Amino acid sequence: MAGIFDRLQKQIDDKRNEGGISVLDLADLPPTLRKIMRLMLRQTKMNYAQLRETIEHLPEGEQLTRANLDEALEKLSEQAWLIQIGEGERAVYKVNLRRRAGSNLSETIWQNLDSKLKR
Repeated sequence: MAGIFDRLQKQIDDKRNEGGISVLDLADLPPTLRKIMRLMLRQTKMNYAQLRETIEHLPEGEQLTRANLDEALEKLSEQAWLIQIGEGERAVYKVNLRRRAGSNLSETIWQNLDSKLKR
């Protein structure tokens, strides 16, 4: 017997399989990856040089080495948090946000209007 919590968990799992992220998913990331995603969410699209420059302007304790940045960007791209276009120094990264569910409001309005006109 499937309970309400089982159905809710299935819906959550289905949404994760759709790809992309929601803002709520950020809490599950390790601190380094979360830091990069927070930076990316401010711009939604940055090239590698812009990312390096932004990281260099962070307070000293929050900066990442080039190797750590490269590793984090690779992980975020593999996990579909970021979309990587190009490679190396010329790479451009875009945030892969989950599509929002569309509204059924317009469909309902037209159905109601059609039914009233047919009377």
